[in-house]
Amino acid sequence: SMQCFPGLVLALSSLLGALALLQLSLYLRVPSRYGKHEERLCRPRGRLPARCAWFLQELPSFLVPALLLALRSPPRLEPLGCRLLCCLFCWHYFYRTFIYPFFTRGRPFPLQLLFFGMLFCIYNGFLQGYYLIYCAEYPNDWCTDIRFTSGLLLFLMGMGINIHSDLLLRQLRKPGEVTYKIPQGGLFTYVSGANYFGEIVEWFGFAIATWSLPAFAFAFFTLCCIGPRAYHHHRYYLKTFTDYPKSRKALIPFVF
Repeated sequence: SMQCFPGLVLALSSLLGALALLQLSLYLRVPSRYGKHEERLCRPRGRLPARCAWFLQELPSFLVPALLLALRSPPRLEPLGCRLLCCLFCWHYFYRTFIYPFFTRGRPFPLQLLFFGMLFCIYNGFLQGYYLIYCAEYPNDWCTDIRFTSGLLLFLMGMGINIHSDLLLRQLRKPGEVTYKIPQGGLFTYVSGANYFGEIVEWFGFAIATWSLPAFAFAFFTLCCIGPRAYHHHRYYLKTFTDYPKSRKALIPFVF
């Protein structure tokens, strides 16, 4: 059976923070090469259908914590707060692995980005799962702690925004269509990256509820990874559509 090594948690969390800053430096000025930003840049040679690619990419984030839990003997998910936190992480990735990919209507996904995405999901799935299953220590009344309750509320709100925004984006296209249109409704009334905003809120909520370095490192990585993408989407919409609402912000309502 595995043991908890705090030094390993610190090292992996620190590396995740460094990877976040690397992502920010790479994609703050130039968008990553897929989706609506692919046409303006050189096209990657190898690509997979979007549904298959998203399934393969997200799967490790669900399987790795599940495997770590199966390897733990006896199971250590007490108290209730620890068990709920691990379930929140797996719940998100159950949706992203087994539900979201089968409804998406995105363009074929570059194999290179898929490879790096899978590596990240293995890495982060291990870090979050290993910490919660082998290292985390919570008092028995953690479920009533303000950090847990407020974080859980943010997580659920963010996940709701993310899923609702994905639904609105899917409705923009009929099956087989590849053209881009102006997103309407929901939080898209205020921001161009409503789906990204929802996911960022979700993982910062998880970090508050977990109150752990690995979770805060992951939330910071999420912000640095998809925050710039929301900014580039916003610029794309403004350049492409003359009737795009000028009042919309890129990511944060009424601010940015």
